[in-house]
Amino acid sequence: HEATVEGRFAKEIYPINGHNADGELVRVTEDEVIRPETTAEGLSQLRPVFDPANGTVTAGTSSALSDGAAAMLVMSADKAKELGLTPRVKIRSMAVAGCDPSIMGYGPVPATEKALKRAGVSIDDIDVVELNEAFAAQSLPVLKGLKLFDKMEEKVNLNGGAIALGHPLGCSGARISTTLINLMEEKNAKLGLATMCIGLGQGIATVFERV
Repeated sequence: HEATVEGRFAKEIYPINGHNADGELVRVTEDEVIRPETTAEGLSQLRPVFDPANGTVTAGTSSALSDGAAAMLVMSADKAKELGLTPRVKIRSMAVAGCDPSIMGYGPVPATEKALKRAGVSIDDIDVVELNEAFAAQSLPVLKGLKLFDKMEEKVNLNGGAIALGHPLGCSGARISTTLINLMEEKNAKLGLATMCIGLGQGIATVFERV
């Protein structure tokens, strides 16, 4: 909510016209999923979704159901020069990896380790991270596995994650990458990491470098 109020998403949201719940035509300029009225006390009252007795996953600790669309312009350096475009970043490395499907949300860890090795850098070299939050119970073990747990507030999802913004399937990869690139420019960061889990025990990660 704070990032929205401060206009930090203005560079990555293209306003469109659409109909609201009452059927009225409105201009949409910001994400509608964010709930500024949410409190820690309110979240603590929500019931577990899957395991009423021992579960920790609630509607408040899960990425919101949402629709969305995102796009990025990706091309070779030669093509950018031909078209007279100035690149913002280059893809230093990409990787997809798998883990046991029973812990499918952990996929970003092996994927990131693979991407970092291909890029020839360590997690300590990464200045900004966008981790797609499917669930809080999924994101926290990933952060521990990547040794980012103690650096969350300074490096990870600085404008909020999918629990607040939503996780529209097919859109989230481009969305977190765009947010990451904007943050890299804002923070004058050299390297950034975008990573997310995929169904059936997979994960994907991309290391971006400012140019």
